[in-house]
Amino acid sequence: MTFEPGGVNPALITPFTKGEQKVDEAAFRRLIRHCIDGLGVTGIVPAGTTGEFTSLSLAEHKRIVQVAVEEAAGKVPVIAGVGASNTKTTLQLVKYAQSAGADACLVVTPYYLRPTSRGLYEHYRLVAEVGLPVILYNIPQCTGLEMPWQIVEDLAELENIVALKDSSGQLKLILAVLEKVGAKIKVLCGHDEVVLPALAAGCSGCILASAQLIGDIWLDMLRKVKAGQLKEAAALQLRVQKLARLIVASGAVGVKVALKMMGLPVGYPRLPLTLGGELSYEDREEIRIELEKLGKVKRTEVVVEVEPSQPLHERFGVFGFTPDHIRDFALKIGEGLSGTGAEVAHIDLMIGRRDGPVGYAFAQAKAAPKERMEPLLAILEPNLLVKPETLLVPTVANRSLHQASLFGGPAQAGCAKAVADSVAEGIIPKVTLDKLVIIANVFVHPSAVDRRRIQINNYKAMRHAIRRALEGRPTIEEILRDKEYAKHPFKWGP
Repeated sequence: MTFEPGGVNPALITPFTKGEQKVDEAAFRRLIRHCIDGLGVTGIVPAGTTGEFTSLSLAEHKRIVQVAVEEAAGKVPVIAGVGASNTKTTLQLVKYAQSAGADACLVVTPYYLRPTSRGLYEHYRLVAEVGLPVILYNIPQCTGLEMPWQIVEDLAELENIVALKDSSGQLKLILAVLEKVGAKIKVLCGHDEVVLPALAAGCSGCILASAQLIGDIWLDMLRKVKAGQLKEAAALQLRVQKLARLIVASGAVGVKVALKMMGLPVGYPRLPLTLGGELSYEDREEIRIELEKLGKVKRTEVVVEVEPSQPLHERFGVFGFTPDHIRDFALKIGEGLSGTGAEVAHIDLMIGRRDGPVGYAFAQAKAAPKERMEPLLAILEPNLLVKPETLLVPTVANRSLHQASLFGGPAQAGCAKAVADSVAEGIIPKVTLDKLVIIANVFVHPSAVDRRRIQINNYKAMRHAIRRALEGRPTIEEILRDKEYAKHPFKWGP
């Protein structure tokens, strides 16, 4: 069978076991079946960038390619990632992939040493002589080396060079290659955020990290582009754009977290990649929200009775709670963090019945505010209170008119919109609007200046805190599972 580059091909992650972090072959096989049988993808790409190939030993790298060929069983082509920083190792991997039965190989530009154009050409010329179809791979944000279109034009003359995968996100290279050698080799989009314009320009398909999450949607887009239905295809791109952006930014870490949310546990990344590092807890919540919108994850309402203790009382001591008050009522608590630097937003909130202790604290905080900690009711516009009624209390005392204006302006507006949207999306049931109240500690940094960013960050943090409170997350199991990867958001910053 002649290999024809195109279609939708997921850049597969490499599952690792917890602890020893060995390659988890069983999880890898499940992932491949999910992609082929569940999503209907047209090819698979093991041991690429998303597969953390730089963290694999040579033996592990070869084994992953072999398992992929075995599990694909001829249903779809296997494009083996054979990346290495030197030509000798690359040739070893190409020859192995050929002997293992791979249909083609994906060869990244040699990284770290950044060879000249001559070295780049010779590298690919030797790889092409092995005889396996070769897909050139340009990803300068990882390699530090951009592949010029002039080199692609020269390499297109060689036998066995069949395609270019461009992951730069810069459409100018794709268009230049299509113009110069589009009749000789294929071009594949490797950047999830620009799939539609790349396909519309003439790309034959894509190799994407997100294709193992939403490969079916990318296939639908490809069909629509081929049918000339660009308006419908554009709607699909916009529908997945935020998820695509989050996956591009977080790479293998984000994909692994998303797969776990979808019911496909694939372990943790290998160092130097970490949870809580490449993927912030804020972005993890955003990935969950986007997967829910796309129907990949079902939102489950979890009812949890919290047994608060003294630490909880200390968190909300400003409201006059005693431990006895808290123990007498099952309330919901949630926390959200969003943004970085001076515009960072942190929300610590509780939700409870209007006729319970939270409602009592709500009334007391309004009636007897502490100096420079005066609370505000969340409003969407003048005289239009959000429901459930929400009281916002500054975490840090307002010691200047500037700080007070940020708390009462953009921070308040972002929190109010988050409550309203949570009701509209069904996270807060509409039947409870007159029965519940919310009290939220709202952090505004004294040196913050960007009002727009403050509003956006408080919106996200409030939205996440509400979801976590009402869905009972994180659970004890989640906290224990991720405790080794958790860290304070400012631990590595000034």
